[in-house]
Amino acid sequence: MKGDLEAVAQELPAPITNFKKLYPQVWKAFTELGERCHEAGPLDERSRRLVKLALSIGAGLEGATHSAVRNAKRAGLNDKEIDHVVVLAVTTLGLPSATRAFTWIRDQRKKSSRAQQT
Repeated sequence: MKGDLEAVAQELPAPITNFKKLYPQVWKAFTELGERCHEAGPLDERSRRLVKLALSIGAGLEGATHSAVRNAKRAGLNDKEIDHVVVLAVTTLGLPSATRAFTWIRDQRKKSSRAQQT
């Protein structure tokens, strides 16, 4: 788990990186809380990543959705599994919200694809 969080930290957007530098103790407590939450229940890593993606989409958080997609891919989920979360959102959140999430996921895939090419 700790290695996963270190990998995530290398991909943080600039505003979060700046926050981390300004408030290292808060950042440390935040990441430790995340670790404890992940370890608190019976869900496996793949399931947790699907839940985190769904929560990010449902809350309408673009940055969190991008992060959830990166983490889901790192946990071994494929594009079809990730897209299925969006399809499930249609009847719960509505087509506009699902379409918004679909766009965010596609944006992240483009970013990841460009990063792999360089």
